[in-house]
Amino acid sequence: NYFFRLSNYQDKLIEYLSKDGVILPEWRREEALNFVRGGLEDFSISREVSRMHWGIPVPGDELQVMYVWFDALTNYISTLDWPEGENFKKFWDEGEVMQMAGKDQVRFQSIMWQAMLMSAGVKNTDRVVYHGFITSGGQKMSKSIGNVIEPYSVVNEYGTDALRLFLAKHIHPFEDSDFTMEKFKEAYNADLANGLGNLAARIMQLAEKNLPEVTVPEPIEFPAAYTESLTRFDFSGATTYVWDRISALDQRIALEQPFKVVKTDAETGKQMIRECVAELYSIARLVQPIMPTTSDAIKAAVKDNKKPENLFPRKE
Repeated sequence: NYFFRLSNYQDKLIEYLSKDGVILPEWRREEALNFVRGGLEDFSISREVSRMHWGIPVPGDELQVMYVWFDALTNYISTLDWPEGENFKKFWDEGEVMQMAGKDQVRFQSIMWQAMLMSAGVKNTDRVVYHGFITSGGQKMSKSIGNVIEPYSVVNEYGTDALRLFLAKHIHPFEDSDFTMEKFKEAYNADLANGLGNLAARIMQLAEKNLPEVTVPEPIEFPAAYTESLTRFDFSGATTYVWDRISALDQRIALEQPFKVVKTDAETGKQMIRECVAELYSIARLVQPIMPTTSDAIKAAVKDNKKPENLFPRKE
C-alpha cells in the first residue's frame, strides 16, 4: 500500500484546530484537537486492485487503487476545477469555505482532509459544521425495521415549507434528533394550522373587512436575537424566536380584541388592525429563509389586502 505521512502535520493541525470557529459546534473542535494531540499515525491511501477492482487506479501502479476516502475528499476542490479553475480561485482561494458534515466525519474532514490540503499547499477549510443524526422512534432509520421517513411523501401531503419548518425548528442543528410522523403532525397543527396559518387568516380577514387599503411597512434591520442564531447555525433558536413573535401577536388579538373595538371605536380599532398587519408582514419577512413560499403568500395577501387561501389545512 501507499501511505500518507499524516504524522508530518501534527503541529500544523494543532495550530489550525486551535483557532476559534474552524469547527462548529465547539465541542467537536475540542474532540479533533484532543485526537491530534494524542499523536498521529500515517495511514494507507491505497488498496490492492485484486480486493477492490472498482477503485480509482493509483497513477503509475496498476496493482493499486486509491482508498475511497482519500479520493473522495479531493472532490471539494476538483469540482471547482482545481488548481487553475476560476471557480476554485473565486470560491476556495478568495471565498470563505464552509463544509457541512455528519458528526462521525470529524477525523476525515477536519484532520485527514486538512492535512491533505496542507500537503498540497492549498488553503485550509475556514469552517466545518458538524450536524447530528436524525433517528425515528429512538432508533436508526432502517428499511428492515420499517421506520424510514419518506420526505417526498411528507411534501406531497403537507407541502415543502411544512417539512422545512419542522427540520429547522424541531431538529437540533448539532445533536441527534428524533423524527416520527406523530411528532410531525403534532408540530404541523400547533405551529402552522393553529399557529401561523390561522393568525394570517384572522388578521387579513379583519383588514379586508375594515381597511380600504394597507400600507406595507418599510424594511427594518432584523433583530439580533434572530440573526445571531442564524450566524451560529442555530436554526431552531431562530425559528423559536419567530414563533414567539407569532404567539405574542396571537395573544395581543385575544386580549385587545380589535374585532370588537372596531365596531364601537372605528378609528382605534382600525389602528389596532394596521399594527397587527404590520407585525404579520414583519413575521413574513422573518420566515422567508425557512418558508419562502409561505412568506411570499402572506406578503401578497397584505399587499392585496385580502385574506389568503387556507395556508395550512388542519390534519387529523
